Amino acid sequence: MEMRKQSFIRGTVVLTSAAFFTRALGFINGILLARMLGKEGIGLLMTAHPLLPLFITLTELGLPAAISKLVSEAETQNNPARVRKILVVSLTITGVLSVVLTTFALLASKWIAAVFLPDQRAYYAMLALTPIIPLVAITAVLRGYFRGKQNMNPLAFSDIIETLVQIGFVIGLVQWLLPYGVEYATAGAMISVVIGEGAGLLYLFLRFSWYRKTKSGTVPPRVQSDEKFYPTMRDLLHLGLPLTGSGFVHSLFRAFLPMLVTHSLLLSGVSSAAEATKSFGLLTGYVLPLLFLPSFFTQSLSTALIPAISEASASSNSRLMHRRMDIAMRIALFVGVPCTIILYVWAIPLATVLYRAPEAGPILRLMVPLFFLYYFEAPMHAILLGLGKSSTVMWNLIITNLFQIAVIFALGSKFGIQGVALGFAFGICLLTVLNFLSISSTIGFYLDFRMIVKAGIGAAAMTFCGLGTYAFMQRYGSALPLNVLGAVCVSLLAYVMTLRIARVFREV
Repeated sequence: MEMRKQSFIRGTVVLTSAAFFTRALGFINGILLARMLGKEGIGLLMTAHPLLPLFITLTELGLPAAISKLVSEAETQNNPARVRKILVVSLTITGVLSVVLTTFALLASKWIAAVFLPDQRAYYAMLALTPIIPLVAITAVLRGYFRGKQNMNPLAFSDIIETLVQIGFVIGLVQWLLPYGVEYATAGAMISVVIGEGAGLLYLFLRFSWYRKTKSGTVPPRVQSDEKFYPTMRDLLHLGLPLTGSGFVHSLFRAFLPMLVTHSLLLSGVSSAAEATKSFGLLTGYVLPLLFLPSFFTQSLSTALIPAISEASASSNSRLMHRRMDIAMRIALFVGVPCTIILYVWAIPLATVLYRAPEAGPILRLMVPLFFLYYFEAPMHAILLGLGKSSTVMWNLIITNLFQIAVIFALGSKFGIQGVALGFAFGICLLTVLNFLSISSTIGFYLDFRMIVKAGIGAAAMTFCGLGTYAFMQRYGSALPLNVLGAVCVSLLAYVMTLRIARVFREV
């Protein structure tokens, strides 16, 4: 029985459904953590957490996207021997790297903490994260394989399992360790991340093993393959290393970010490092999760888009390629508009209801308009990877990170946490523009302004109806959570109905 290949749209729907579920659970988990740990605990957690992408980048070597692209091309060419060789080479590379990096991370943990952690209480959280390295290594290969096969079901279910397991352990471990100190509680939260990753990997491995036993399209071990080890490794690294370079630079940026923000806040007049940690926690643990919450849709879209664009490119089908690009951009537009309106109009009520932290509202409102471009960045990133332009992605990200460092420090030292927030948002804008220009110069980029006008009309309708509902419910003394829920639901209904009248859903 062969693995069923899914269409681009079907794969996107599968991943989006799972991502919505996992992101909603993860968001609830974040709210619980924020309430259990407080601003200081969240600040410590966010101080250690940027080391996770650094570990992941060095372990993966950009292989998930490379595997996805090469497997998709091999499937197009009906070359199962190459698919198997890609798996063998990828597992060899990541296996060796994970052993080396895990050993280094454990032996050099004190030095890493001294360099990267502005608050040494985050050391235990960093140490608890180390076992994730070998788990991420194997997971990366299996994820890339299933993406290349354009079968998104295993990825969707593994995400759900990973999130459910992580939440269960977070609640138990944080509450158990909190009496011993906030630094131990944050370590418990990190241990939960590792356990969740292990559960997701176990599911992927079982699905892969089941697939092999059903006589799938891969070559049985006894059959000799004409594919050589080193040429396959060269192809993987040719695509993966530029992504590793960009990921490494971005991960270094995120790892040094707590130190950069803390220093700039102290220059702006914040009284102590502890207060700076709280402000950093307010931004990264309260505001950014709200901004990134809707991105589950565009991230799922991007995951399905890489092999879809790669397949169209490999078959030299320019029309199909631009059709898929157009669908991706329309989806990003029609998802990004209502999310931006909701987060801007009800910024303070949302921060109050979800976190009991109304002070996060003004920062959220400041960032939301600029963050609208973020919904387009992920699909554009995926298009470039599908076209094999991983080096372009690397340079765009490097330029953006250098720009963000300068802007965050300049604005943060003058305007405090608001300046830091603006630095983040300006970086997102720059990265999106650079990716747009890169695609335009490679294969051309066409914007349908009719869709933009229709989205604008929908935004106006939802704003008017939402504000009217909020004022009506407020006048009759409803509780704040009900006011926000009612206003958001009515505004979304108005938006969907407006798009339906404009026949948008028939055109996407």
